[in-house]
Amino acid sequence: MSDASPGSPDSVSAPGSPDDFRSAARATADLVADYLDALPERPVWQPMDPAERAALLDAPLPTEGRPLTELLELIGTKVMPAPMGNGHPRFFGWVNSAPAPAGVLATLAAAAMNPSSAGGDHADVHLERAVVRWIAELVGFPHPPGGGILTSGTSMATILCLAAARNRAARLAGCDLREAGLAGLPPLVGYATAETHSCVRKAVELLGLGSRNLRTVATGPDGRLDLAALRTAVAEDRAAGRLPFLVVASAGTVGTGTVDPFEPIADLCAEERLWLHVDGAYGAFGALDPAIAHRYAGMARADSLALDPHKWLGVPVDCGCALVRHTEELRGTFSLVPSYLRDEAAGELGWFSEYGMEQTRPFRSLKVWATIAHRGRAGITADIARCTALARRLGELVEADPQLELLAPVETSIVAFRYRPAGADEQLVDAVNRELPTAVQLRGRAFVTGAVYQGREMLRACLLNAATTEHDLAVLLDEVRSAAAELTERRMIR
Repeated sequence: MSDASPGSPDSVSAPGSPDDFRSAARATADLVADYLDALPERPVWQPMDPAERAALLDAPLPTEGRPLTELLELIGTKVMPAPMGNGHPRFFGWVNSAPAPAGVLATLAAAAMNPSSAGGDHADVHLERAVVRWIAELVGFPHPPGGGILTSGTSMATILCLAAARNRAARLAGCDLREAGLAGLPPLVGYATAETHSCVRKAVELLGLGSRNLRTVATGPDGRLDLAALRTAVAEDRAAGRLPFLVVASAGTVGTGTVDPFEPIADLCAEERLWLHVDGAYGAFGALDPAIAHRYAGMARADSLALDPHKWLGVPVDCGCALVRHTEELRGTFSLVPSYLRDEAAGELGWFSEYGMEQTRPFRSLKVWATIAHRGRAGITADIARCTALARRLGELVEADPQLELLAPVETSIVAFRYRPAGADEQLVDAVNRELPTAVQLRGRAFVTGAVYQGREMLRACLLNAATTEHDLAVLLDEVRSAAAELTERRMIR
């Protein structure tokens, strides 16, 4: 009998043996495979049972450990039955993809290695250099050595890119921003449309520029950035003593998936010495589809591009990417090498931690490598082309339905539409469409989200899953019509 006292190191059970892990790992593979196989036959999403939710929220800190087999059982019975829903082929919400199987497997291997991908001479560092180059090649963006870094997502990638833009603007104005800060500079002004993702405003605020210095530029009837309005805004700000430095264009807007006209915007930016940043979070990969590739002409002229492999490529979350035209702009913004991080093996490109905010960085590149390598350029292109074709088909179905209204042309794989039966009062239409996404979600057969576009409540269906079929589109529209009819009747009775 052990004489170890409670709470002493000797009283705590040792980690499981290698055989315990091997058995649990095999069981985990079966659990995950069964979960993925069953997804199409289960509800897309359902609210959690209140008791099950409370059990997760109020779980006490355990005093004693549990064996791996017991933990796995809890995961299988308490966590995996309550998914977000984004693995299902009828999940059309936000921009959340189903996980690529190769990426799921690679995630486990990366976790087993558990390196810090900040720098050094180990596989993950070199693999990240390679996959960042692959991403740039896929979307046709120029890639100088070191001209990119994987991030947690486009929100972080946007912060990195806009920080580089801010530092370049300060340098051109004769100020060392890293040493002196913003105090000696006139207000730095950026330009974006109202359809630009909120991460751009967050980045501007976080970088100390102030949201009032992110000017909202008008869009034309097609939803694209209006070049004349942009030129006028830049001239006004220069005349007022402000310092224009940034234009944000979109490779797929949040609400409708609209792609801005990159060529004329790039011309204006070159003329005015403005940094052109492209928000390509989800939509930049649409450049691979021959049917819509023409929309992306000029995207390669941008100074920076932020995009998410964890969206249209299906790389398991998290994985974003920042690409820059000039490596030194990114490295010059973030490089700081204290003595304890000096490393002769780093090579001339240095550590990844010199290109962004993270010092300890997860091994993101393996799941990107596995996802791209498994499908190849041809497979990825086919998947994306299928999604855009299905989106166009959904747009046709909406236009053919007298109870529905298509609010914008389908340019990528987002379909913006709303329920609008003939003769319906505009106030009632807006009220029903505001409630409609939640009503559809609760029914469990399809999942769609809503937004406001040009002042009107709408549904936005985003197609990212190549396993989606035309039947799934029909189910979505059936659910929209049925839920809308119930909401309308309920309001009419009041």
